[in-house]
Amino acid sequence: MHDNQDESVRSLIEEFLTARATRKPSPHTLEAYRRDLCAVAALAGETLTPPLPSDALPVTVLSPRVMRAAFARFAAPRAVASVHRAWSTWNSFFSFLVAEGVVAGNPMPAVDRPRAPLPQPKPLRGEDTPEQLLAAVSEEDGRQRDPWPERDVAVLALALCAGLRLSELLALRVASLAGRPGERRVDVVGKGGRPRVVPIEPELDRVVVAYLDSRARRFGSRSVRPDSPLLLDRRGESLRRGGLQYLVESCYRRAGVVDRVPRGAQLHALRHTFATRLAEDGASAAEIMRLLGHASLASSQTYIEVTASQQRAAVRSNRTNRALVGLVRLEEGAVG
Repeated sequence: MHDNQDESVRSLIEEFLTARATRKPSPHTLEAYRRDLCAVAALAGETLTPPLPSDALPVTVLSPRVMRAAFARFAAPRAVASVHRAWSTWNSFFSFLVAEGVVAGNPMPAVDRPRAPLPQPKPLRGEDTPEQLLAAVSEEDGRQRDPWPERDVAVLALALCAGLRLSELLALRVASLAGRPGERRVDVVGKGGRPRVVPIEPELDRVVVAYLDSRARRFGSRSVRPDSPLLLDRRGESLRRGGLQYLVESCYRRAGVVDRVPRGAQLHALRHTFATRLAEDGASAAEIMRLLGHASLASSQTYIEVTASQQRAAVRSNRTNRALVGLVRLEEGAVG
């Protein structure tokens, strides 16, 4: 319980971020929180007479009126999604302050927020692109200094056939692959620490086993202990974020499919391909939600809606449909 309600907004922001860090958000997420909080706090200080910097801004002056004015200025040059994210961050910040007894109430419900558009899926373009990608990467490339096709195929397959995020792949341990042959599963720790289980089909199981066998040959049997990271770099060390991103990009280049990867998607395009194919094969939004670890059904529903629109577009492009248009016109002329 805080005794001083005039504590500066800037110091309280740091206190909030420290509390949030226990949830293990990514460094990028934590930095986005800080950026949104500091930007709006600075604008709130500028609305006052005289203006105050955020490190001298007492939290008690952040009334609904001040927050509305600050968010109006914040929203003017920014996209809807950015404004919505900042609103959610400030709502969490004030909820934290209320729980800590710093303020009596949360002013954010009095601040309008735009409805954030759901991001549209960005799967790989081309019907056979995933198969072409896997086939190309499975072959040793003489141009590579130290080719490791088994590892590269395992990374692509876990994203394409299990729908794992980049952070989820990096968090996997050897023991994350569990179950008897034919009943394999991967235990995943998703966003916000939410656990989920994704079934592993025999084909993917064989790919992962081949990778672990190749790893034991490279680094010895001790490298495949249950508590070891599942994905390693070529030095036998845990694969990191930048290394995994570079690996996937190099796989696209080797397969000659760079032009089929949606801009800004990279590894996420593999996850989106997994989800899109689930929808195309008739999976429900609830099934997609469970397999991908979505927090809401709405996120999963977008894959089904996109697939439905693509199916309708394909039917519309059918030449037989265009022929029917001519028949209808002829009949209308005959009736007249």
